[in-house]
Order: sequence, then C-alpha cells, then structure tokens
Amino acid sequence: MPQFSRRFVAVSCTVLIALYVSRAGGVDGGPGGGAGGTVTTAEPPARLDPPAAAGAGPGAGAAGPGGDAGGDGKATEDQGASDQGVMGREGLAEAADRVRVLAGLDIDAGQQPEGIAAEPVGSTVVTFAHTRQIARISPGGKVRVLATLPAPPPSAETPTVGEPFLGGIVRAGDGTLYVTYGTGTAELTGVWRLSPDGGGIRRIAALPADGLPNGIALDSRAGQLYVTDSVAGVVLRLPRDGGRAVVWSSDPLLAPDPGGFAGANGIRVHRGAVWVTNHDRGTVLRFPVTGSPASPTAGRPGTVAEGLGEIDDLEFTGDGDTLLVTGVTDSRVLLIRDGTGEGGGDRNGGGGGGSAGRAAVAVLDEDDGLRNPSALARHGARVWIANSAHYTLAEPRVLVMPVPR
Repeated sequence: MPQFSRRFVAVSCTVLIALYVSRAGGVDGGPGGGAGGTVTTAEPPARLDPPAAAGAGPGAGAAGPGGDAGGDGKATEDQGASDQGVMGREGLAEAADRVRVLAGLDIDAGQQPEGIAAEPVGSTVVTFAHTRQIARISPGGKVRVLATLPAPPPSAETPTVGEPFLGGIVRAGDGTLYVTYGTGTAELTGVWRLSPDGGGIRRIAALPADGLPNGIALDSRAGQLYVTDSVAGVVLRLPRDGGRAVVWSSDPLLAPDPGGFAGANGIRVHRGAVWVTNHDRGTVLRFPVTGSPASPTAGRPGTVAEGLGEIDDLEFTGDGDTLLVTGVTDSRVLLIRDGTGEGGGDRNGGGGGGSAGRAAVAVLDEDDGLRNPSALARHGARVWIANSAHYTLAEPRVLVMPVPR
C-alpha cells in the first residue's frame, strides 16, 4: 500500500475517515542524493488479456510455475519453506508474545517502509517510499542505504499519492533486487533493478506513467516478473531480464472500488498460481498460471478470502496455502489457514474477518506494536513485518516473529 507524506495525510484524512465510517471496515486509503541510476529505453506495456481457461478456477492445476518461486515485491524468492513454526490457538498467542522490534526507524528522515524482502543471513531489505531509497537492515537493526532512485521533476505528480512512490521489492536467489517506482513520468516510472555486484541501479522496464506500480513478484523458474498496478487494477508481466511489459490480467476483481483508493496490491507466485490482494475490496485472489513458462497466461481467478478490510500484502507460512495478510488501516496481521472448518476469530477467541471458505484469525494488532503494516517477508520459520506508519505518523518499524500456523 502506498505511503503518504504528512502533507498528503492532512489533506485526505477527513475523506478517509468518512469512507471508514460508511463502509464499517476501515479505510486505507528525501534525503539521499541521487544514486542516479541509468534509465534505459523501454516500451510501455502492451495489452495482453488472454481468454480465461475453460474450467479453470481456484483449485485448477496449472502449467508454469510449480512452486513457491518468489515473493511479492514485498518478499523474497525461494524462501526456504519450513514446517517449523508456532501452531494452534496457543501458538498464535506465543507468536504474539515473541514478536520483537528488529529496527525502530526515523520518520523525520522519511524512513517509512513500503516493501520488504528477507535475506538468508537474517537481514532484510526495504523500500522507503517517499525518500526513494532502498536500504538494508542488519540482523542487529542497523540501517544502511543501498541506493536512491532519481527524482522526477518538481512538477510531476504520481497518480493517487502525489509524490514519487517507491513500492514493492523482491529479491532473486543471487541477491539481485527488483523494485517498482511510480513518478507520474514516462521517463522514470517502471521496474528497476539493483545488482548485487555494485553495478548500480537501472530501469529495466517502462510502465504507464498514469498508473501506480506497487507489488512485485518473481517466478524464478519461468524467469518472469509480475507487477500490480493499484490505480489501473491490473497485473503486468515482464521478463526478469527486462523488456516490454504486458498486461497479464485485467480481470474486474483486480479493480479498485468505484471512487476507492487502490485495487490490486500485494502479489505472490506460489504453487502454480499468482496470488493478489485487492486493497479496497479486502479480497485475496488466486490466478492459475496456464500456458508455457516463456509465455504464461492467467486462468480464471478464484476468491480465496474476502471481507478482510483494507489490506495490503500477503505472505505464505510454508509449502501449503496457509497465508498471512496485513490489515494496513486497522493495524492487524491476519492468518488465513489452508482448508476449511477452522473457526474465525483472534488469538483470544474473538471475532475475525470474513473469508470465502476460510477463517481469518487476527494474530497481531496495535497492542503488539503494529503501526499500519504494509508488507511481509518470510524466510524459514521467521516472518518480518514492515510497519509504514502512514496513518499513525509515528513509530515506523520492522518487527520479526516466529511464523504462526
């Protein structure tokens, strides 16, 4: 979910509160110098909306990615799924008891994390949305800026959020980082890559200047990147090495609510499907991947969960389809278990969000230190939570806890 400056929040707060009351589900609406990355010439995306595969649905098999090959621009590729974790109702309480602050961040310096990816050594990499910075946070909580993307002209205005917006981040197995960047300009908006060998940051694909690129996921087996555009309500696809992006799906389920703020948001590639959250609608969608690895197409989506409020990112807890979702406005992390028959509610037995055949259990909230969580990343038996503080405007931070089950 995009982060907001104090100026933007001051202007829009009244409207967001009104939406919250009317919908009874909550609303959601630099320093650094220029690392100057090299901007490469890239064509804007073509539309590629293939017909839905007959009989495809949320449980249909798919050609293409066969496993958990990537993360949302808010997570890592090949995350090393583990069956370890905290199990059951008591385990949810234990997970909350064991959550800790990895790094307290400086809001006055613009350190409001939007995307996060976990690294095998216990560090994380994050995007700071409005300072245009990519930073590494060590296991001890030390923050080091890796790169700063070039600023657009002062007159540029990014759709919906106004200011330049550095969104999701995903890490490849070799340490290469990919991020989304929206500026309202054709020259800078797109997907950018930061090489691990010190080769600098450069744009590898142009995206529409009138959109808001947000989440990003990597399918390492097929060599494809997937990007959500929260304004257009589409998922785009491009080769991981860069090139022309195409619209992979423009299904109506990806669109924002009429008069709403943002549609398609968080994204993951997992078990032969692309999974996407819709911020305004509070839904989690699953798109089976069909076709060849070189030219994957979107099958007909199924709704995995709904009625979750204004949500942002998602992350899987392991090899199965149990997942975590961030409630960005009401500062919650929800657990949605694989399968049906689980009772809803929170870790103390209270009520939880609605879902389509699945129970949503609140495992963390403000009392556990959440401050508008925008992104999740898992490696092994731990999960990291980026807290943007774009509504609280206080205490941005990164938390870490055992993976709840």
